[in-house]
Amino acid sequence: MYQVDPKLQIGVEYNPKADEVGPLLNYMIQLETIDKPMLNFGLSSDRIGTPPGPMCYYITAAKSFQNRFVPYVSLNYSEHDNGFTIPFGMSIFVTPKWVLLPMNDGKKSHLMLTHRGRTSSVSLLWVWYKHPGISFGWQF
Repeated sequence: MYQVDPKLQIGVEYNPKADEVGPLLNYMIQLETIDKPMLNFGLSSDRIGTPPGPMCYYITAAKSFQNRFVPYVSLNYSEHDNGFTIPFGMSIFVTPKWVLLPMNDGKKSHLMLTHRGRTSSVSLLWVWYKHPGISFGWQF
């Protein structure tokens, strides 16, 4: 991911198992305040388990509580389904560097544990509560 400005990130997503490369985009519509949730718009590959190629477009709202719990909900348009899904989940900051994320992608549930570094992250995944996975991220 590349931070173009404080509100815009662009990047590239690579999924070696599906031999898929695609764009990532996140645009911050509204930063979180005491009274208002964070709102962002983005695009990425469609959810885990869909074939390579289809994209998804989403708007997400999230609000932090007690600096540890960040529930979110999205309205997601899936090119694979030609329709909408409603993903949701909650980031739980176990420590400042470790984040647990139980989530539902609008169809199936997953669990992710992420170790966050200054410019990189490593996530262990439990996809559909059946399959292990790993994800690496870099920001510059």
